[in-house]
Amino acid sequence: MKNNALAAIRSHPFWSYQILGWSIWFSLLVAVTFALDFQSLSYLVTRSIGFLYVAALGFALSTPLRYLFRIVSRFPVLVSSVVCLFFIILASVLLRFLIGSFGLEGVVGLDYPAGTLFIWSGLYFVLKLNLLLQIEQEKVLRSTALANQAQLSMLRYQLNPHFLFNTLNAISTLVLAKATQQANEMLTKLSKFLRYSLDHSPLDRVTLAHELETSQLYLDIEKVRFADRLRLQFDIGADVGEAQVPTLLLQPIIENSIKHGISKAEDGGTIAIVAKKEEGDRLLIEITDDGPGVSDKEISGQVFQPSKGVGISNIRNRLQEIYGESYELRFTNAEPHGLKVTVLIPYERS
Repeated sequence: MKNNALAAIRSHPFWSYQILGWSIWFSLLVAVTFALDFQSLSYLVTRSIGFLYVAALGFALSTPLRYLFRIVSRFPVLVSSVVCLFFIILASVLLRFLIGSFGLEGVVGLDYPAGTLFIWSGLYFVLKLNLLLQIEQEKVLRSTALANQAQLSMLRYQLNPHFLFNTLNAISTLVLAKATQQANEMLTKLSKFLRYSLDHSPLDRVTLAHELETSQLYLDIEKVRFADRLRLQFDIGADVGEAQVPTLLLQPIIENSIKHGISKAEDGGTIAIVAKKEEGDRLLIEITDDGPGVSDKEISGQVFQPSKGVGISNIRNRLQEIYGESYELRFTNAEPHGLKVTVLIPYERS
């Protein structure tokens, strides 16, 4: 990382700043002479040539200071400060001598060459510290991005084993019961579903129509397990099929409804999925089951406490990563009984 920082400093446009800075200094001297000491055009030209020589000398003297500063910056602060001060004074004495040899003593702006070099040094350190600060900020951003990527990868692989465990148990039961056709159907649909989940990262977005199609694969697998005990209702608005949603948004919610609602009832139950466009360009998705619901103690501020499980936490974290604070994920009891999960996200089309 140290080498990267040095490389970034070396690639910094020092020469552009150096040329620009001394050019501005030269231009200011010419402008001050024209405004305060103009005698004739030839006088101005002669003075300007002298200023140009001095600017070139300042350029030539300050350039080694850059390399000196980079070397002594490795020393303790007190030592490096003394060394820098010594060489700035030495360079200013040399510059004053050269100014005198051009007959420019007493010219405004050339009276104190040490001041010019001190200002140059101050600007150099300000620009260098600003660059180092940018490098540190980039390091923090890269570290944060890597941490987020690792967390999202973990979330991605949390989902599959959780779902896979239940499905493989169901397939095992079908195989033991010699229901080979049903077992084969489940394996085929499981293969398609897992392929879909592996082909998309946690932050990918797909159309709602595509997401519903994938959710149907999952529901078909569960239908093999529950048969007529699992009933489905869909109410999808005609204008929301192309809306963008996070991939695998619905499956963990549906799985939660089956686990805590449908599977606990002897006669099974119904899962209703509603999607429509709300005012303010927002997409509303509701998944409701008619299971036993939850007690009032389990709902605090419209946040379902058991949602701390892997699947729902996965959704919450991904929604946070994608939409920041521009989303809602609510758990409420349905009427007359059951649980309603509401997802409200920005309505965006591909």
